[in-house]
Amino acid sequence: MRFQGFGTDACRFYEELAEDNSRDWFAANRARYEAEVRAPLEYLLDDLADEFGEGKVFRPHRDVRFSKDKSPYKTNAAAVIEGDAGAYSLYVQISAEGLMIGGGAYHLAGEPLDRLRAAIDDDRTGPELEEIVADLRAAGAQTGAHEQLKAAPRGYPKDHPRIDLLRNKGIIGWWEHPPRRWLHTAKARDRLADGWRRLGPLNAWLVAKVGPSELPA
Repeated sequence: MRFQGFGTDACRFYEELAEDNSRDWFAANRARYEAEVRAPLEYLLDDLADEFGEGKVFRPHRDVRFSKDKSPYKTNAAAVIEGDAGAYSLYVQISAEGLMIGGGAYHLAGEPLDRLRAAIDDDRTGPELEEIVADLRAAGAQTGAHEQLKAAPRGYPKDHPRIDLLRNKGIIGWWEHPPRRWLHTAKARDRLADGWRRLGPLNAWLVAKVGPSELPA
């Protein structure tokens, strides 16, 4: 096991980056980013790869081509593991706000979204998802999706017993942990692994009832 915690300066790094999100500042502090953030994140993924699969660390640069905000750098470091051809993903993020642990189907469209809605509508598989969501919330997770409709999707009644789930364009669960001392120890690995394991029933449901996503990772 290589991961021994994120650097004690990791969250402060992102506090300072938010104050001066410039290429000059990042260049002057790149060594902090590599030592305090990126290297520990890569070690964390390596330690958990046998159980959860290979992960990918996102690049620190923002894609500003179509954004009014031209800030060059993301104010977090994140990584993702794609499971079963994109049927679900596992996600981890560190920022000034601490550690976020999540997973599920973040954003669905087209046929995968149609299959999700059909599975939620089904009186056999829909209640299964309701129970999974209830268990996640009981474990302290938040649940939702990247986007939610304001009304019922076309073809479904507005008084559907699972209308809140049907309005979601995906289904995810996540935990937000504020900065604590354990973040800078190996306990962060255990906290992450526990969260991803708790997401197992949701991801298994997505694999069985929805299948691969057609959207790029």
